[in-house]
Formats: sequence, C-alpha cells, structure tokens
Amino acid sequence: MLKMIYCCDEHVDLAIDIVVDEYETFPQLTKLEEDKKLSTTCEYCQNNAIYVVANG
Repeated sequence: MLKMIYCCDEHVDLAIDIVVDEYETFPQLTKLEEDKKLSTTCEYCQNNAIYVVANG
C-alpha cells in the first residue's frame, strides 16, 4: 500500500520519521511541482505543502 504524506518544509522530518517507523523502508522525498504547491496543504499544519514523502 502506497503511503503519501504532503508536508511543508517545517514538517518534512516528521513525515520521513513516520514512513520509516510504519513501513521500515527508506522514504522517497519528492518536491511538489509549482502548480500543485498552491492547492496542496501540509497534513500537519495546513501551510502550503512543499514535499511529498512516500514509502515507495
């Protein structure tokens, strides 16, 4: 099952830790494209998301 966490710069470490703890795998860190940054919010604070952290 693919887990994707959208997060801001402040919460990227938390998102990485969650993926590592839950899936015991190295997470993929991807920077959002400019057009998606405007409509996507951080899952932890509702600021604009900058990254997607995924487990695969």
